[in-house]
Amino acid sequence: MTSTNSLELADNASCAFCAYLRSVRPYTIIRRNEQVAVLVTREQRGLPHLLVLPVRHRETILDLNDEEAAALMIGIRQSALAINTAYQRPGIAVWQNNGVPANQTINHVHFHIAGTLREGGTEWGDVEELSVEETDSISDRLSPYLKI
Repeated sequence: MTSTNSLELADNASCAFCAYLRSVRPYTIIRRNEQVAVLVTREQRGLPHLLVLPVRHRETILDLNDEEAAALMIGIRQSALAINTAYQRPGIAVWQNNGVPANQTINHVHFHIAGTLREGGTEWGDVEELSVEETDSISDRLSPYLKI
């Protein structure tokens, strides 16, 4: 799908998130339904850090229809509830970027949901990339509490 909005998008030859959803590339997917998937990102910027995205390829938030937007919001809320229950963090951050000037690097709309760090906030610098085995462990801890 090519976006019809005016946002400046990254030059992605293919979509990494679509590859994960098709199981072409390994990645931890906690839950998925017809509209939404919840993934554990390998770049943990919080405790823990999840991604919620539409299953259908949509480049930015401007490309979503109302049904997809509603399903995403439910997935975001359910992810926050699971983080709260499983990790009992003092705060939960939610963020989303659209276009290169807003730091969107993959042209598939996605929301970040992360439990805050001990000192507050989330990590914005470089973070170590976890293995799929490590993100699977995070998924195992969250899975009983995530309802989508």
